[in-house]
Amino acid sequence: MTMADFSTLGLSEKILQGLAKAQFTKATPIQVEAIPHVMQGRDLMGLAQTGTGKTLAFGLPLLHRLLGVGHPPPPRTIRALILAPTRELVSQIAANLELFTKGTPVKVVTITGGASINRQTERLARGADIMVATPGRLIDLLDRNAVVLDHTGYLVLDEADQMLDMGFIHSLRKIARFLPLKRQTLLFSATMPKLIEELAHTFLREPVRVQVAPPGKPVEKIAQGVHFIPQGDKAKLLESYLLKHPGEQALVFGRTKHGSEKLMKLLVSWGFKAGSIHGNKSQNQRDRTLTEFRDGTLDVLVATDVAARGIDIPGVRHVYNYDMPNVPENYVHRIGRTARAGAEGSAVAFVAPAEMDEFRAVEKLLKQPIPVIGGAPWAADIVAAAPRPGQKPRQGGRPRAAGKLQGKPQGQAKAHPRAGRASGVPGGQAAPKRPQRGPRRSEAARG
Repeated sequence: MTMADFSTLGLSEKILQGLAKAQFTKATPIQVEAIPHVMQGRDLMGLAQTGTGKTLAFGLPLLHRLLGVGHPPPPRTIRALILAPTRELVSQIAANLELFTKGTPVKVVTITGGASINRQTERLARGADIMVATPGRLIDLLDRNAVVLDHTGYLVLDEADQMLDMGFIHSLRKIARFLPLKRQTLLFSATMPKLIEELAHTFLREPVRVQVAPPGKPVEKIAQGVHFIPQGDKAKLLESYLLKHPGEQALVFGRTKHGSEKLMKLLVSWGFKAGSIHGNKSQNQRDRTLTEFRDGTLDVLVATDVAARGIDIPGVRHVYNYDMPNVPENYVHRIGRTARAGAEGSAVAFVAPAEMDEFRAVEKLLKQPIPVIGGAPWAADIVAAAPRPGQKPRQGGRPRAAGKLQGKPQGQAKAHPRAGRASGVPGGQAAPKRPQRGPRRSEAARG
């Protein structure tokens, strides 16, 4: 479907003026498909990949209806609830909505972990038109009776598949018990696993289904590639890629919080302007790092999947899957951080022997092979002998010292004096002093 003008979708003149001021001229396919149904009050299930404009697909018609209310909400009540899995995504949604609420009585509040719950309670005492929240912190406020949902007429579940991946299903069911049965519910997801269908059956009533791209299909403008490489050589390979594109912003995804932090420090020691965000960072630290990445102070951002759906930065040109994701759908969300708003981008996956299962799962999801741009697929015997991430090698003999960066070319020690201490980068993950677990599902759920 081609893009259409927003003026054809029945939105109020005030919203159209806000769109023009923000230089949004054409609606994306998901917006064209979804907005008319939402305006009519229908429940809706929207399936679209990241970066396609889902926020405005549900945000604009909600604002259209709330602008017509004409009186403030009662204390501790909210009129529309938007649930998202991570703090970063909550902030992104709220920022997009606030572009159109300036100068209007519509009030948007954000509720996430990592911020003062007492201050949030004070803000909610006056009520709000729209609350954008992570499920965990909302339940904390409901338990304190700091907010009531009796008058909440609109519920939006954004990135519903990731909320399920992170173990939020019980939280969503608990929140649903506080909501009135008579409400409009919108569910948006990039993929459609069986659990999402069950969730939709529970939360939605006779929903309209809108799908603008096959679930799991990445943006076509992303040039994808895979480089088969030993785990210990990944750091130097990443360096070579980054040096090819000086000044262009890159997003690097790691598997663990500890490994991602170590990799970021190694890149900084090599002279790159790099930062990191993961579950061990405070909300202020994560916000500050994202701001520096967004304004160009940082060129490289190393992140765990906590950031896969919470970053909307048009300048990201390159995505590197330094570690393959445990959940194949997360690959789609990761690479969706580039090629935003019609721009072009590239995504390269670094695949070690122990990651072949994850890589095959990604290709199965995509229903097409990823072009090989380096190395060759690992043979079955090498894959069988490779230790799984966080495990010690199955082979006999002493593990390689964790303090040495594996695969480091000769003659580089002077150029990178700190490389010898980079035990947490993938070069040192093959035989850590203590077995490392993979990322806990609840890493981002603390929001």
